[in-house]
Amino acid sequence: MTAINPTNACFECNVLNNPRMKRVAESFSWPFQGPWKATWLPGLVAVLFLPIAFIPLLGYAIAATRSAEVDAASGPPRWVFSIRLLWDGAWTALAIALFTAPFALAFNPLADLLFGSHVWTGNDEAVSQLYAHVAAAFILALPWGLLFLLHMPHATARFAHTARWDDLFDLAQSIREVTRDFATWNLAAAAIVTAWAVGLACAGLLCVGIVPGVFYAILVSAHASAALHKRPRSAQ
Repeated sequence: MTAINPTNACFECNVLNNPRMKRVAESFSWPFQGPWKATWLPGLVAVLFLPIAFIPLLGYAIAATRSAEVDAASGPPRWVFSIRLLWDGAWTALAIALFTAPFALAFNPLADLLFGSHVWTGNDEAVSQLYAHVAAAFILALPWGLLFLLHMPHATARFAHTARWDDLFDLAQSIREVTRDFATWNLAAAAIVTAWAVGLACAGLLCVGIVPGVFYAILVSAHASAALHKRPRSAQ
């Protein structure tokens, strides 16, 4: 009897035999492969001191994506503090800031609009202002998150491979790549969202702490993004 594998009807993608989709599924265990303990210690320190260490941390995220593209079986790479690490981190931070700026600029005007519309009011003006800002944050969080899920995984994979800073800002190319292989991107996005949910919520509930949870989410995101990189068939 011939085995029948499920296929994505829209993109004619064999779900079970797609190497890139299998790589995404392996993202959750990748942070614990290879000599992972030596990688985690400096990573935890970087997350703990995030306000001053966000550039090397972002640089390491790019290095982890690059390593997963080349040899995922070896696990997360060791930390190597270099100009390349800071260069990659600085450009990534700039890209994040650029794509976040429109939402940050819209935050206060939207909150003022909600406050003036009396959409969500409290006992006094100060509480009503607080409610308006909370509502504005929730309203803007959805399109901001969708934009980052649409763009950053592909942009990170391209930048890690080419080291060209403009790859981080090419939103149009990211959209083309998503439409070209929607199934793999959809699975990668789901893995990234799940990892951050685990890192920010479940890690705290299990008394593990938010710091290792955040670093775990970064590593899962790096591996899932690397799965979007097109490798030669012989390498798959």
